Amino acid sequence: MSSREIRQIALERIAILFQQVDRVVEKNPDLAQSYVDLARKIAMRCRVKIPVAYKRRICKSCYRLLRPGVSSRVRIRQEREPHVAVTCLNCGRVMRYPMRRRR
Repeated sequence: MSSREIRQIALERIAILFQQVDRVVEKNPDLAQSYVDLARKIAMRCRVKIPVAYKRRICKSCYRLLRPGVSSRVRIRQEREPHVAVTCLNCGRVMRYPMRRRR
């Protein structure tokens, strides 16, 4: 297998794991967290970047699954440049994502 094929398989498996996270997070949060940990390990092992849509659901500091209102707080801020501030309620880390206007 070429490294390109391996990376493609890794991305597919990461997508499948995050679909499973969406299914089980309400019933079993610990299992959902283990899926997130497994997706991170696959990405590190195969040297693949986790897609942005999934990456923003993981805390950059403690690697916990971020669920708005449950394990994270989401606020829109206007200081400097408008941005979305996501605060992890587990470790207190604040992640800021800029809101850019579409052209």
